Amino acid sequence: MGVDTHLNFHVAVVPDRLGSRLGEVKVPTTGKGYGELVRWAEGFGLVRCAGVEGTGSYGAGLARHLKAAGIAVMEVERPMRRHLRRRGKSDPIDAEKAARAALAGEAAGVPKSGDGEVEMIRTLRSARRSAVKARVQASNLLQTMIVTAPEELRRRLHALPTKELVAVAARFRPGGEPEDVEAATRFALRSVARRHEALSEEIAGLDAQLERLVAQAAPEVLALPGVGTNHAATLLVLAGDNPERLKSEASFASLCGVSPIEASSGKVVRHRLNRGGNRDANRALHMICVVRMGSDQRTRSYVARRTAEGKSKREIMRCLKRYIAREVYRVLLSSTTVEPSPIRSQRGFVGADVA
Repeated sequence: MGVDTHLNFHVAVVPDRLGSRLGEVKVPTTGKGYGELVRWAEGFGLVRCAGVEGTGSYGAGLARHLKAAGIAVMEVERPMRRHLRRRGKSDPIDAEKAARAALAGEAAGVPKSGDGEVEMIRTLRSARRSAVKARVQASNLLQTMIVTAPEELRRRLHALPTKELVAVAARFRPGGEPEDVEAATRFALRSVARRHEALSEEIAGLDAQLERLVAQAAPEVLALPGVGTNHAATLLVLAGDNPERLKSEASFASLCGVSPIEASSGKVVRHRLNRGGNRDANRALHMICVVRMGSDQRTRSYVARRTAEGKSKREIMRCLKRYIAREVYRVLLSSTTVEPSPIRSQRGFVGADVA
């Protein structure tokens, strides 16, 4: 089965083993609609697997429902533009392409399960990221308002650091109805400062929950040198609740953007820097590398040896990030049980062959 997902409805197509379309259906994105979709598909026979677009967004609910029903789910990439120009674009066509990709073993891979502690961490990190962004905006607005404030107010506040500025501005008492520019400015500064304080409290609460969940989900990752709560949460979210879906540590390194890409041609054999992958995870590995280079004796010995070989600091850090990705992946897998996927296609195990 192939499914093209949308916000309010999904379109599904079921082909046979030879790829001929057996039928199509459109269902709402509700629990009742998901149940109707499964019953409709099973009317054609045993459903071996479902290729679903957007399992991390519009298709998340459907993916969880199919998994609970015992149907394996494969993540399917959106069709390329050149293919759209050749065959056209419609929801049934996209659903059929998703089904053919799953049938041929060309799906992107097994999606994240999204039903455990790592999904909880991802949700809390999204809320924290939004709160941090809003707090930065409030801080910048405070500084901007001081630039155009009346002279006496500006002289009093312009040299204060952000923390003291927020504390002072939050204590202003401009009155109920400002009657001049200075009173209005005080009123506005107090409003923004109190917003800043509220966001700081929100971030502190989210940090406490994240520390608790990360310690429960992956204490072995936190025990690695240079790995803090934020970096561990970033790497956990990248791997998901089912890190065994990645076929090897090279797949994890590629997701982090730390695996070198071969760029050989003719007699020239070389590798170039990988600028893809998840940039948050790449930054987390970079910061872990920086901390280890300053405090971990094993890493410092490695840096000294590679420096003596003529490697630059950037080249050494790239090697270290690759090694750290391998170390983190092995620790993540040590706490999970890897089971081969029972889904077969003409090209072998779909779940095992595709990362």
